[in-house]
Amino acid sequence: MTATANPIWNIPNILTLLRIAAIPLLVFLLMSPDREPGFWAAALFAVASVTDWLDGYLARRMGIVTVFGKFLDPIADKLIVMAALIMILPFGRVPAWMVLVILGREIIITGLRGIASSEGIVIQASDLGKFKTIFQLVAIIGLLLHYDYRWFFGIDHPYLVVNMHHVGIFYLWIATVITIWSGVDYLAKFYKVIAK
Repeated sequence: MTATANPIWNIPNILTLLRIAAIPLLVFLLMSPDREPGFWAAALFAVASVTDWLDGYLARRMGIVTVFGKFLDPIADKLIVMAALIMILPFGRVPAWMVLVILGREIIITGLRGIASSEGIVIQASDLGKFKTIFQLVAIIGLLLHYDYRWFFGIDHPYLVVNMHHVGIFYLWIATVITIWSGVDYLAKFYKVIAK
């Protein structure tokens, strides 16, 4: 679906703007390494992640894909991911090199997309980008929760306890591998297009 000249103030764009507006609250919550702020930060991040899917779905369903929305939606996604990862760095919950790889890839690919777009070139994104996003979101939620959580409240048994930090790191490793893979894939596609 092509972008339309619809007004900025529609439901999908408002959801995107709310996602950006949630970033200062997320940052505030993550100023503390304690369990409760981390829980609420994870809940806020999860809700924001759902709105990411919802705004795209509604835009297509309602036929109101706008240039503003197509520009702002990926920026909102990157900002909230960057905010979460940067804020938990001082707590030692995530390796700095992983954050650098993830953020570096986003900056490079965004720049290349801008160059391609200015030349009227459209480079189709692969499904790798979608998988990267899914694993990143799951990883970050796990890293924000960080502490041990029981599967069933009131039952204290070692087999029913999961350490969310380990869950987050596990998925972050997968996300990092896919991040590198998808970045190399996009660079190869970009090179093929400009080399013609």
